Amino acid sequence: MLNAISPIDGRYRSKVESLAQYFSESALIRYRVRVEVEYFIALCELPLPQLADLNKQLDTLAPKLRAIYENFTDENALEIKEIEATTNHDVKAVEYFLKRHFDALGLQTYKEFIHFGLTSQDINNTSVPLSIKECHEQVLLPRYEAILNMIEEKAQEWKDIPMLAHTHGQPASPTSLGKEMEVFAYRMRQQMKQFEQIPFGAKFGGATGNYNAHLAAYPDRDWREFGNAFVKNHLGLERQQYTTQIENYDNMAAYFDLCKRLNVILIDFCRDIWTYVSMEYFKQRIKAGEVGSSAMPHKVNPIDFENAEGNLGLANAIFEHLSHKMPISRMQRDLTDSTVSRNVGVPIAHTLISLASIEKGLGKLLLNEQAIANDLENNWAVVAEAIQTILRSVGYPNPYETLKGLTRTNTKVTAQTIAEFVETLEVAPEIKERIRKITPSNYLGYKL
Repeated sequence: MLNAISPIDGRYRSKVESLAQYFSESALIRYRVRVEVEYFIALCELPLPQLADLNKQLDTLAPKLRAIYENFTDENALEIKEIEATTNHDVKAVEYFLKRHFDALGLQTYKEFIHFGLTSQDINNTSVPLSIKECHEQVLLPRYEAILNMIEEKAQEWKDIPMLAHTHGQPASPTSLGKEMEVFAYRMRQQMKQFEQIPFGAKFGGATGNYNAHLAAYPDRDWREFGNAFVKNHLGLERQQYTTQIENYDNMAAYFDLCKRLNVILIDFCRDIWTYVSMEYFKQRIKAGEVGSSAMPHKVNPIDFENAEGNLGLANAIFEHLSHKMPISRMQRDLTDSTVSRNVGVPIAHTLISLASIEKGLGKLLLNEQAIANDLENNWAVVAEAIQTILRSVGYPNPYETLKGLTRTNTKVTAQTIAEFVETLEVAPEIKERIRKITPSNYLGYKL
């Protein structure tokens, strides 16, 4: 770990260890083996004439075949890498590895149906989206949901805490702390709904997407129908109907863009919490032995939110490149998508690091109600909006200009200032009484 070039595999490895089963070199190889095995089983299910005998044995044969990828080990991955050293082709190495296993299972007669009619991208463009899909369902989405739930819990916990709002950095109409937390929860929730609308697409159609070889060998088969069923039923993906040699990557780009939007919301959240900490609206729990600053003993820095912001920025820079680059390929294909797609786990890793930091930071926050209350009490000018709006409602002449004159002086506006002003108003007694009841801490509108 000390010699790792990337902090993902060094300093932060413990936070992203779960991603190794989806995006490591060994994981990619295992997904390729899985797709090849499932494809062979699907050919037996048809069955192709030469595989008719195996069709009758599938109840016992399929579990043995699936065990090849279900029990896949790092030693198996190394074996494939050794084959690749000779073939100089990663997917062909998987094919040769499986042929060895077929020999061991007594399936020598059938091993030429491994990778039958396929090109490498039929394997890669199912393996990579499958790894993203399973990571999304099992790791990333639950972590986004965990942060969303934490923010929603804080929104409920703090819904009755009045807080001075700031627009353009200046004191503005009061709000509640809970409602401001709910803004972020609402934004996340709205975006996360869109995950359900983005299919995990796959390319599966031969060398240039037309099933040329399949149709040449078996012209009486409906290979499009077969491909649709195989990709859906065996892999849980959605086959793209018209492609070149590679998948179109449009759905994958949409997925990356959605992750990016969620991360932007969380960057906004981290910056707001950081600012509230700097205003002393929040203090932070101190862990025994921790040092806030190497030089200033008094400091407890909001490092969790800073760490999260930095890693979210890194994640989004890579998500942006992936979503922009991957859908672009010269004519029927070039190789640029191959090297780029190997990095899909990198922005997800930076996102996970960020989510862990946000979770830790939220757990350390201590509400400083006195500081929040003091800020409200020191800014009585913010009730001017309420007063002038009430005056408008009863036809008082030039209410905005009247309040502007009151609040834009060099004299600090206080509760006493407002009380004295109210006494000068020529309005009905009940209107005066309604105005007198307004304070910075109760002029909140809807709290949540």
